[in-house]
Amino acid sequence: MIPYPTDHGAVSKVSTQVDSVFLFIAAITLFFFLLTQGTLIWFAFRYRRRKPGHDEPTPYITGNRMLETLWVVIPSILVIGIFVYGWIVFDNIRTPPPGAAEINVTARQWLYEFRYPDGASSVNEVRVPLGAPVRFVMTSSDVIHGFYLPAFRIKQDIVPGRYTDLWLQPEKTGSFDIFCTQYCGTGHSTMRAKMIVMDEPSFRKWRSGGRGSETGPMWMKGKALIERYGCLGCHSVDGVDRIGPTFKGLFGRKVEMEDGKAFFADESYFRESILDPTAKVVKGFDPVMPTYKGTLSDEDIAEIIAYMKTIR
Repeated sequence: MIPYPTDHGAVSKVSTQVDSVFLFIAAITLFFFLLTQGTLIWFAFRYRRRKPGHDEPTPYITGNRMLETLWVVIPSILVIGIFVYGWIVFDNIRTPPPGAAEINVTARQWLYEFRYPDGASSVNEVRVPLGAPVRFVMTSSDVIHGFYLPAFRIKQDIVPGRYTDLWLQPEKTGSFDIFCTQYCGTGHSTMRAKMIVMDEPSFRKWRSGGRGSETGPMWMKGKALIERYGCLGCHSVDGVDRIGPTFKGLFGRKVEMEDGKAFFADESYFRESILDPTAKVVKGFDPVMPTYKGTLSDEDIAEIIAYMKTIR
């Protein structure tokens, strides 16, 4: 049983919106419960069995068109209203605002590893600034895990071999639990982490306290990997296509394939293109790129993707 904390209050706008959806559904349910049960009790008294000789003939009722219309139309409107309200909140949960800071998460049995844009990393603890949107880009190195922040009312499965993501914008400082919601082995119950929300001055002080990586930020490491493995022999960063498409402005763009399908060049697209280059071949190019499966680690791929995001 995963705890559902109630002591954190409104820690983000999303958590408030999710709670509002549940309260909206609960209010509708309570209204109709009282209506139906109240009617049932009234009918039980109104039409109870009477003493002999006091029986009244039961009226012959074949139907009531207005009532039949109301109990079809009103529930339908309410169900549609619940769907629309829920969809709006779901869309807010899934759509991060522009400029959200990104933190890479690698889940493995039985811990979470966090990697910051500047190259620093931590295990089972992540720090974020108050009031700033943060996007977690996540993958697993072994089995399916579940990244769950109950105080923020958000959860996302972490799947090996692909990237998933979620975002949040904390509005309250403090320490918040992170749980795993997928049974991932014998250590599942101990797979817990902390997210520490700090005010902006404290966060800046923490960042400048010598906790960065000695080898530079993730995008810089990714650039070094691109150069080391000769990727720039087939791809450019200046907008000119070569043997392969240019890297300039590629991330986040819709790319058309040889089979006519189109995909957004997101984290999962780049990961697949690195490990299985022939899975999705861009229109106008030959499938000549070699696979880097077994050559590049998950950390290497995350760093390359971080560099791709800088080539605008």
